[in-house]
Amino acid sequence: MANLEITLKRSVIGRPQNQRDTVKHLGLTKINSTVVKPANDAIKGMVNTVSHLVDVKEV
Repeated sequence: MANLEITLKRSVIGRPQNQRDTVKHLGLTKINSTVVKPANDAIKGMVNTVSHLVDVKEV
């Protein structure tokens, strides 16, 4: 199964609460922090919610 490497590229300051919560639950804390998550439907939906704030690579 593929994994996704997710990197926070933009700040969550001034963003709606649901986007802040999504970034937090993905495990991203600071700008340029990176996490590796499995490429399942739940994670893809979370990435879709904050796609304008993160960069995603398939690893």
